[in-house]
Amino acid sequence: MTGKYSIDDLKEVVCRLTAEDGCPWDSIQTHESLKRYLIEECYEVIDAIDKKDNENMCEELGDVLFQIVFHSELARKEKAFDMSDVTDGITRKMISRHPHIFSDKNVKSIKEINDSWESIKKKEKGYKNNMEILRSIPTALPALMRSEKTVSKAYKNGMDSESEGEILNRLEKNMEKLKDLKSFQKTEQEEIIGNFLLDLTKISHFSQLNVEFSLTNALKTYINKLENIEKANAADGETDEDTGFEDAKV
Repeated sequence: MTGKYSIDDLKEVVCRLTAEDGCPWDSIQTHESLKRYLIEECYEVIDAIDKKDNENMCEELGDVLFQIVFHSELARKEKAFDMSDVTDGITRKMISRHPHIFSDKNVKSIKEINDSWESIKKKEKGYKNNMEILRSIPTALPALMRSEKTVSKAYKNGMDSESEGEILNRLEKNMEKLKDLKSFQKTEQEEIIGNFLLDLTKISHFSQLNVEFSLTNALKTYINKLENIEKANAADGETDEDTGFEDAKV
């Protein structure tokens, strides 16, 4: 073939793969069995973005698109929806959510755009109260990401009015519990740690920081420190046990 393949070509490939006489692996997949792959591919896109690797990002976005077409084909066979319904739905949503672009509504700031988005979304979803908004946040999200979205919506909708100072005071008091964590039962330990993480999420919210990215950056620093320990050990002819974290030259 000369030229580039199109989205229609991809749809035909997926249709062939999932046919009864298609690929033995693809033809037996379900929405449930494919969940892990969609999650993994999304994270691989994020990794490529973080590494500023455009070539890999292009490939990984293709993998995500493949998953979307795959799920759409399975749904088509179930007579639930198809790829055209997916593209139609997202196009209509974007037009509806951007009245300042596709109609004569005027906005003066990013805040007004965000407020308008939330208002339109609330009307589209038919939420009757704020609790329905909170419960709409997917439980399948990683806990840290879910906590950030929950805290943000709780404050935005006036469900939580606790101040930053009140949260900092509680964090300070809970430090004592952390120091004596082993004296508590396991369920109590989990509650203490969970509440501490939730309060840190709230502090990040007040500072307009993304708690997920904060932890990601901290992990990157942590891994770099561990790498320096390993290099220092190798240079000195020591084993991993000879040099500890605090001894690393970082």
